Amino acid sequence: MKVKRAAKAGFCFGVKRALDMAERTVETSPAVSLGPLIHNQQVVKRLAERGIRVVNDLEEVVFEQALIIRSHGVAPLVYQGAENKGIHVVDATCPFVQKAQRLGAESAQMGQQVIVMGDKLHPEVQGILGWAGEHAIPIQTVEEARKLPFYPHLAVLAQTTQLAENFERIVEELKLHTEDLTVHNTICNATAERQKAARELAEEVDVMVVVGGRHSANTQKLASICAERTKTYLIETAEELENIWFQGSRSLGLTAGASTPDWIIEEVYQKMSEINEDEMVMANWDKSFQELHLGARVSGKVVKITNDEIFVDIGWKSEGVIPIKELMASRKTRSEDLLSIGDEMTAVVIRVENEAGYTVLSKRQADEEKAEERLKKLVESKEEIQAQVVEVVKGGLVVDVGIRGFVPASQVQLGYVEDLNQFLDQTLRLRMIEFNPAKRKVILSQKIILAEEQAIKRKNLLETLKEDDVVTGVVRRMADFGVFVDIGGIDGLLHVSDMAYTRIQHPSEILKIGEEVEVKVLKFEQQTGKLSLGLKQLKESPWFQVAEKFPVGSLVKGIVVRIVAFGAFVQLADGVDGLVHISQLADHRVNKVEDVLKVGDRVSVKVLECKPEAKRISLSIHEVISDSAQVEDVLA
Repeated sequence: MKVKRAAKAGFCFGVKRALDMAERTVETSPAVSLGPLIHNQQVVKRLAERGIRVVNDLEEVVFEQALIIRSHGVAPLVYQGAENKGIHVVDATCPFVQKAQRLGAESAQMGQQVIVMGDKLHPEVQGILGWAGEHAIPIQTVEEARKLPFYPHLAVLAQTTQLAENFERIVEELKLHTEDLTVHNTICNATAERQKAARELAEEVDVMVVVGGRHSANTQKLASICAERTKTYLIETAEELENIWFQGSRSLGLTAGASTPDWIIEEVYQKMSEINEDEMVMANWDKSFQELHLGARVSGKVVKITNDEIFVDIGWKSEGVIPIKELMASRKTRSEDLLSIGDEMTAVVIRVENEAGYTVLSKRQADEEKAEERLKKLVESKEEIQAQVVEVVKGGLVVDVGIRGFVPASQVQLGYVEDLNQFLDQTLRLRMIEFNPAKRKVILSQKIILAEEQAIKRKNLLETLKEDDVVTGVVRRMADFGVFVDIGGIDGLLHVSDMAYTRIQHPSEILKIGEEVEVKVLKFEQQTGKLSLGLKQLKESPWFQVAEKFPVGSLVKGIVVRIVAFGAFVQLADGVDGLVHISQLADHRVNKVEDVLKVGDRVSVKVLECKPEAKRISLSIHEVISDSAQVEDVLA
């Protein structure tokens, strides 16, 4: 068993710079740090021993103390507050964070809506938001980006420790919410390199250990990256290591977050190496059993079945036991549904003897070894296969392909899947995208197949689609300004103003997600694929017969639907509003429209002008009053 270290691990430039500045400061004057200098309890404790106390507010700082601003940075108000109190500031803000602060401030000054991708509770993000102004918006996921409205001008930047692929996905979504997007990629290069090194090492080893503060954002992301690829443990110190984590493993990996000092990394490495030596001794002891050793294939007969285990007679001093999780790909399958007492079976030894004296077996591993050759061919041929979903787990679906195969949630459908449970027991169309026989790791994708089919449909649409075509699509996403309709390979925007001739407040009044709808192509740019759709254009305009229904001089009734400074709009029919100018509201001078009318009033009006082609009707209440007075004079 080998212990390998990641090529990039431990202190980054910004953290090391902050610690050096803090240690130099405390040599000449008393010092405090605003919040923990870094997210590592052990380092913070050492700094406290050197005399650097942690404070959480400027009120806790006395005049003679130097105030150290940690590498995460702070908002401008903190600097101003310190200046007002006469506090000496040692600014240890990471230069990469300072760049993000500057870009946020400049973007806000240019009138752009600033979006900051990152954890809104993280001190770095809170500091950047302070520089970007009160209107800046923090988001962390594509789902949050989807809920944003349309902005004329957008600027987006990222917390320095964010994952590049997540930032790219959010940028793609934000392109749908503006016609002018400025992208500031403020992710630290050192962070990306550390994540890349951890990702590559996790691909090679059976177990990864990530060392760093549990509250450190960059350490948590390292652990997340490694956990997607192999068994991973996050620890803060070497004392947390457990021998049992590494049993049966052939190689171990070690990486560390940006806030982890070299001395802690070295302690963890030394203890992992000692565990390694102990495991080698155990492995040699196991080899003394010629018939039973790790990886040996054995046959036997089922003699007992419980809820958690199956006992198999393998002709040894004690029975073999198969834990339910080692039975087959699905961890939720009941053992009695698969085997009966007396059944003959083959399994693989995964532990020669447990605490109770039983040999631990795996039927699942034996089945996987059988399926290995077939899966190797599928990787090369990229042939489509079908497999049933046997379990829903965090982050995706488990399918049975002879081996426990995993379909990440992002690879199930073309769009975001809200509820994975809908796919349980369904058969998916899949293609192998990754196969690691040594780790029994099988990653599959249905999205690739669907994307290829959509690309073909998209290509055909791009070649044949033209303006004024009537097409059928499905509502995929909804925003305040409209809905996005998939017409079979291309998403088009159906703006709220093109949904109905009547005024609507939100698209949900007319449509819902997943609904099939017939729409008209209003505008289509072949080069960019930008598509504008219309729904109301398929219906006859209510203005078509307005000249006949409301001729000049006619008296009609309507309802006041909107009041503006220069008059009131009266609805005469669905989708048809006329304007009563303030000068036509009464037979006397009116200073404020609200003095005469309110929304909801039913009024009689006279048509003064009717121009259907301009969608304009001029109305008068004054004329109605005048006509009535003349009639009364004649009758008098």
